Amino acid sequence: MTETHDHSAHPGYSDDKAAVLKRLARVQGQVKGITRMVEEDTYCIDVLTQVSATTKALEAVALKLLEEHLAHCVVDAARAGGPEAEIKVKEATDAIARLVRS
Repeated sequence: MTETHDHSAHPGYSDDKAAVLKRLARVQGQVKGITRMVEEDTYCIDVLTQVSATTKALEAVALKLLEEHLAHCVVDAARAGGPEAEIKVKEATDAIARLVRS
């Protein structure tokens, strides 16, 4: 089954786009730091500690995006009703499941 998404509307995070981009830039910096640590043969546990911190930072971005999706996209679709509401709830549920499994 092919999923369809309404990409004509602004994403739920558009009001916080600058903050999301700032967090992603920080994560990107952390990944570059991990790469440098490996290149410099840093002690394994120290590298793993940074990987864990980076993973948590990326999870925080995912949770922010999910929160915004629920507050905007899902709420708007629920207010409008119809099949779009069911689709948005299913998308959110699937996203939550992916986050829990990761």
